[in-house]
Amino acid sequence: MDVDVSAETLELRYQILSFSYQACYSACVFLSELKDAEDPLPSFPDLEQRLQPVLPCRSLKESIEVYKDHCKMANEFNQVKHEIARLEDRKKELMAELLEDEKASMEFARYEEEYRILTEENQNLITVHSERAQQLETLRVISQKRQGSS
Repeated sequence: MDVDVSAETLELRYQILSFSYQACYSACVFLSELKDAEDPLPSFPDLEQRLQPVLPCRSLKESIEVYKDHCKMANEFNQVKHEIARLEDRKKELMAELLEDEKASMEFARYEEEYRILTEENQNLITVHSERAQQLETLRVISQKRQGSS
């Protein structure tokens, strides 16, 4: 019976060692493939941790494709995020310009109203001046007639 237990124990140890060896070998192959990769692994420091691409299992083509797609989407996400930030900055600039234009428009309207009032006042003054000049001429004529008849 001791021989059977020993054989079972050896079999179990062999399976464990075999599994450990396979795991270590896979890890070593994976790490060497990562080191030997032509393009360095992309980094996405602006991306939240939960959105970071998970490293692929290099022995599975689908895993590599999913990883590449994820990296592509992460790049697109970063581009969109930066574009949104740029557009928000531009929106702030345009809003400031719009505010300045509205102030200028209000000031222009105030100047137009002031010009209209001053023009009207000027017209009234011209009319009064003309009337007074006519009255003065009439008074001169009357005064000359009085002096001539005296």
